[in-house]
Amino acid sequence: MSMRSVKQLKNFKNKSVLLRVDFNVPLEKKKVVDDTRIKAAMPTILYLLKEKAKVILITHLGRPKGKVVASLRVAPIVRRLSVLIGKKVRYLPFSTGKKVQTAITALKPGEILFLENIQFEPGETENDAQLAQVLASYADYYVTDNFAQAHRAYASIVGVPKYLPSYAGLLLQKEINALDTLLKKPKHPFVGVLGGAKIETKIPIMKHVVPKVNYLLLGGGLVNTYLLAKGYGVGDSLTDPEYARQALIYCGNKKVVTPLDVVVGKRDGSVYAVVDIQKKPHEICGDGYGIFDIGPRTIALFSSIITKARTLVWNGAMGYFEQKPYDVGTLSIARLVATQSKNGAFGVIGGGETLQAMEKTRMGRHLDLVSTGGAAMLDYLSGQKLPGIEVLKK
Repeated sequence: MSMRSVKQLKNFKNKSVLLRVDFNVPLEKKKVVDDTRIKAAMPTILYLLKEKAKVILITHLGRPKGKVVASLRVAPIVRRLSVLIGKKVRYLPFSTGKKVQTAITALKPGEILFLENIQFEPGETENDAQLAQVLASYADYYVTDNFAQAHRAYASIVGVPKYLPSYAGLLLQKEINALDTLLKKPKHPFVGVLGGAKIETKIPIMKHVVPKVNYLLLGGGLVNTYLLAKGYGVGDSLTDPEYARQALIYCGNKKVVTPLDVVVGKRDGSVYAVVDIQKKPHEICGDGYGIFDIGPRTIALFSSIITKARTLVWNGAMGYFEQKPYDVGTLSIARLVATQSKNGAFGVIGGGETLQAMEKTRMGRHLDLVSTGGAAMLDYLSGQKLPGIEVLKK
């Protein structure tokens, strides 16, 4: 995809740049516990500072719904960013008003001003034109590295670009380029791995991606729904009967590989067992029990496919991986995908659960892209247009 790039601008000196990032990071006791998203945007921030721009940062944090929520102030993020870049970052506990303009005027080239959580503003999620105009008045240029929310039509994402020259940051470009490689010029065998609990988001991507891949390996709630639709007894497993018919259609494709066995048990992991899935529908588990992971035979099957892949994309856990012993399948997939990427395959992962699993393996550095976007990544791979990307097209 051809987007206007921040690298196209040659003279930032003394120019103010409104940089929209996604620093929606987990906090504990007013400290950042995972700074992955902050580090991901560092190349753009450092580039702008090197070019002597006046950088005005905005992000959202949590879902304050247009109200000031003390626990969702961005001060801890500002402190962490200051440490990462090795210089002071100025912070204002609000994002609009005369004091903001005064602070921006006082900024020197190569300095950063961090504004308060943009979703404290009621007009942000409503794409309020007045808020967009106010934000645009702060800067000469708008740059976004916010792929994670590119599927949202919010004021700071699609409103501001109507009033300012707008460009993609280095992180956003990296994400789009990697996803375009998957869609347009993947090396084969191309293997997709799809899991997770949000079944409604997986059907569209299956429809769009199945024609492009050689294999699509499935786990999670989508498999449970497929088994239910085929007549298997799945007890209290996570399912969505509304999508049963579509699951039958897409999971029945020859390219789609479903589990040979699953791990069933009680949700707390106190009782569990491996159950083979026979060709003829049967009771996999009864009431009080559920399917919570893929089994060892399935892991071996998926391994035999992943280790031959030259292109890999993974989104979604294989089961309830937050609870031991149901983390075995997901962590096995994480190690397999990372190892194959290390061995030369083009590897991309995305989605909150997927990133958490990869973080546990400490192997994320081997991947070509650890996408900051979960829903945005799925929407893009499903062929949908993302509002936050469309405004940047040449």
